[in-house]
Amino acid sequence: MRLQVAVGDTAAAVGSGDVRVLATPRMVALFEAATVRALEGRLGEGRTSVGTRVEIDHLAASPVGAEVVVVAESDGVDGRRVVFDVRATAEDGTLLATGRVWRAVVDRERFLARLEGA
Repeated sequence: MRLQVAVGDTAAAVGSGDVRVLATPRMVALFEAATVRALEGRLGEGRTSVGTRVEIDHLAASPVGAEVVVVAESDGVDGRRVVFDVRATAEDGTLLATGRVWRAVVDRERFLARLEGA
């Protein structure tokens, strides 16, 4: 997936710093969105996934206007758990961030029903 960094994506906008570069929380959100997209059509009827853990190394800054490319790769679904290796690069190939994202596969209705009872 791709993102062109906008002012709303910056550390200054989300409160994780005071500079106008891609915020680390936005990078985490991009990584998670890429994993959700990678699982589309692979979980079966009534199933979804929820994020359970994220590790990230944010290695380089991306200014407003920069294009960020995010890739998520997994060895597949192992029962309820899926682990992704994720990376973000700039258009010129510069490595911006790497990490891992863990997701749990759940029954959507049961998951939501537990929330309603809480």
